[in-house]
Amino acid sequence: MLMRFEHIPTVALDWHDAGRGAALATVVETWGSAPRPTGSQMAISGDGEIAGSVSGGCVEGAVLLEAQDAIQEGGARLLEFGVSDDDAFAVGLACGGRILVLVEPVADGDLAPGLLAELVSARQARRAVAYEVTLDDFSRRIVAPPAHGERFRADRSGVLEDGRSFVAIHNPPLRMAVIGGVHIAQTLIPMAGSLGFDVTLIDPRDSFASEVRFPGVTIRHDWPDEALADHGLDPRTAVITLTHDPKIDDPALIAALRSEVFYIGSLGSTRTHGKRLERMRQEGIAETQLSRIHGPIGLDIGARSPAEIAVSIVAEVVQVLRSG
Repeated sequence: MLMRFEHIPTVALDWHDAGRGAALATVVETWGSAPRPTGSQMAISGDGEIAGSVSGGCVEGAVLLEAQDAIQEGGARLLEFGVSDDDAFAVGLACGGRILVLVEPVADGDLAPGLLAELVSARQARRAVAYEVTLDDFSRRIVAPPAHGERFRADRSGVLEDGRSFVAIHNPPLRMAVIGGVHIAQTLIPMAGSLGFDVTLIDPRDSFASEVRFPGVTIRHDWPDEALADHGLDPRTAVITLTHDPKIDDPALIAALRSEVFYIGSLGSTRTHGKRLERMRQEGIAETQLSRIHGPIGLDIGARSPAEIAVSIVAEVVQVLRSG
C-alpha cells in the first residue's frame, strides 16, 4: 500500500470546522542539527489530538501545551526551543540545535479560517501559493508566483532577507506517472510513494498492470497519451516510461515533452535511446526538448537488479527535483 501524506492545513481546518478548535504550528527557523526542516507543520486540536511534526518528537509536548493555550486565549506566539544532544540522539541526530516555532490558533483575528481555506483549496486545485506572516505583528497574506519564484522551485520555506517575515511555500503535491507495469515498477512505485509522490501506473495491458501485482496503486489501462491527458501534466509531475515498447512509451514521451513536467525518464540502453530520439525527431520534437529525456534512465550507480534500477531512478528524480 502506498504511503499517503496528510496535508496538515487541511487537518487543522477540518478540526476547526468540526468545532474542536485548532492551531497550526510551523517551524520558522532552525540552527544547528534541527530534527525537522523549516516549513514543517503540526496541527493541534483543542482536545489534544495532533497530526504532523515539528521536531521528530523532542518538543512536541511543549508545542501541544502552548497551542492549546493559544486556542483558549487567542494570539499567535513564537516559541524557541533548544534541542539537547541527548534528545537529538533519541530522534536520530548526531547533535542538538535550536528551532523557532510559530503557533497560530485558527480563529478570526489570528489565522483566519478563510485564509486557511485558501491554502486548502489551492492544494486541491494544484495551484502553488505561499503563506506570508510578519513575525512582529503577525499580519498575514497569501501570494502566488512569480513572487518567491526560487523558493517555489526549491520547495524552500524560510525567513526572508528582511528578518521580519516568514514565508511558507505550499506547492502542489508531487505526482509521478509510471508507464509500464514491469518488474522495476513493483519496487519503484512504493519507493516513490514513501517520498511523497502520488503515483499513477499507466499500462493498457491488463496482465501487467493488475491489482494483484500492484496492490493499492492507482492503475489506468488506457493508452498513455489518453491517460496523461486526463491525469494532467504540470511542473510538479514526473513521467517515467519502462515498457521498452515504442507503441506504449513513445506517446507518453511525446505528451510529456509537450508539457512542463519537471522530469522525463525512459528505460533502455544507449543504443535503444538513440533509436528513441530518432523517432521523436520524426515526430517534430526539437533537439532542445529531446535533451529533457533522461535516457538511459537513472543515476549511474552500477545497478543490475530491478530493485537497484528503481533506486537509481528515484535518486535521479530527486536530484532533478532539488537541483534543477
